[in-house]
Amino acid sequence: MNLIDLLPPLYDGNATMQELQGILTNKVKSMILDTGVTIDECFITTASALLSRYEKIYGLTVDVSKSDDMRREILKAKIAGIGTVTKQMLIDTAASYSNGTVEIIEKPEDYSFIVKFTGTLGIPKNMAGLMDTINEIKPAHLAFSFEYTYRTHGMLTGYTHAQLAAYTHETIRGGTM
Repeated sequence: MNLIDLLPPLYDGNATMQELQGILTNKVKSMILDTGVTIDECFITTASALLSRYEKIYGLTVDVSKSDDMRREILKAKIAGIGTVTKQMLIDTAASYSNGTVEIIEKPEDYSFIVKFTGTLGIPKNMAGLMDTINEIKPAHLAFSFEYTYRTHGMLTGYTHAQLAAYTHETIRGGTM
């Protein structure tokens, strides 16, 4: 958008007015960009510069050595974990780390539960962060473990050995092919 285009034709060819409108156009574009950045900082899912502020608000340790995405995951899990611990809270917390669906299998006879990743193949990233978060929100007397989903041999029967040779064993088991 150029502001000169909004003026009547009377100003066409007026060098002073064109220069002034060029300066104002740049200022307006800069203001629009700055407004977008400011709005992004208002939400945990898009914040960068203010992540440490959100971490302090939620009582988390500020660790700038972690990526912004990892820090956002931890914050979202912390927010999901506020309140009484329920099965759904654990599902929401684990799902925020895995970016996929999760099932919680309760084992009351063993005072434990299993976090089963059903919507993500392989081991999700930042498992250490998820373990810390679960340990922080779960009742102290409950133990927990993880169950992962991998591709099985049967799922690969449609591929030839030559097709699979392009992938690593780890990618075939749980990554994106």
